[in-house]
Amino acid sequence: MIVNPLAGLGGSLGLKGSDDIAAAGVGPEILGSQRSAERAKRALAPLCEYATQLSFACWGDKMGEAVLTSLGLKSEVLGSCDNTYSSAQDTRLAAQAMAAAGVDIIVFVGGDGTARDIYDAVGETFPVLGIPAGVKMHSGVFAVSPEAAGELLVELVKGGLVGLAPQEVRDIDEQAFRQDIVRSQFYGEMQVPAEGRFLQHTKIGGVENAELAAADIAAWVVESMDKGCIYIIGPGSTTAAIMDELRLPNTLLGVDVVRDNTLLLADANEQGLLGLLAETKGRPRIIVTAIGGQGHVFGRGNQQISAKVIRLVGVANINIVAAKSKISALQGRPLLLDTNDPDLDIELSGYRPVITGYQDQILYRLATMA
Repeated sequence: MIVNPLAGLGGSLGLKGSDDIAAAGVGPEILGSQRSAERAKRALAPLCEYATQLSFACWGDKMGEAVLTSLGLKSEVLGSCDNTYSSAQDTRLAAQAMAAAGVDIIVFVGGDGTARDIYDAVGETFPVLGIPAGVKMHSGVFAVSPEAAGELLVELVKGGLVGLAPQEVRDIDEQAFRQDIVRSQFYGEMQVPAEGRFLQHTKIGGVENAELAAADIAAWVVESMDKGCIYIIGPGSTTAAIMDELRLPNTLLGVDVVRDNTLLLADANEQGLLGLLAETKGRPRIIVTAIGGQGHVFGRGNQQISAKVIRLVGVANINIVAAKSKISALQGRPLLLDTNDPDLDIELSGYRPVITGYQDQILYRLATMA
């Protein structure tokens, strides 16, 4: 949780933004109005019902700690702002620290300038959600209201099917805006939770067709494969569709390894995978699916992809693929981890992207029952 305590204050002062509020000679007493804190409380209030299931990382005092404390939400303070006015650098430092701490999602309160700072800190792949509080709101990374942000976060906590989509980060030139010139600039994209209910992505008669869903997943995965990269592809019908898309033979109940549309290993065991990884330069990837009904991602039917293999590949280099119907059947239960390495299971736990179609993914929870 990151709060920009200056966000939105420039609007009521007629400054067309808050980027230079300190330079404008505005005294620190204006911070008492705390527009951003009020909107943060509105967004987070619904989460109080789930307080025992949540833990927040935050920045000290007005940059997050004060809001969470007022709502009785558990938090760990990772750092603080030492100045009267928080700066863009404070926001960037906070975001970097939270990403390094392994949080599932960064929720921030502010405007376009804050979004830019978060983007500079964590880039395009880290899930974020903006609670709108700024004067300038041109970016697509914000919920439409604080209450809407709260609804999305509650859905995540409950295990609902919440989509994950890239949204633009934009900002305007405040100096030009004060001269009535709107000059908007594109800075990049960040991954943002979005409404992704099952029936919003249907194909036939309002019911997802598993074979077509697997084909859509496979088409996007293959299109996104990097040249020269090794892919360890786990068992299952969804991953089999990836092999079909590559026009390669598939071991339905085993593990195959491919690179550049070439089958390197068929029905590989742990030793074969470890040997191949020892000879591999660069960063390989693992692609796995969940077992229908049970929801296991690791530890059921794919023990060849052992804890040793996963650690060599890296936790960040795992792609999970599953049709929305398979996730929906879990009724909010998490995807499960049982790698026989409790520490690794904990490291893998949390909210992770799950590819559910062509250019379509959701954010869903992985957990260990240990």
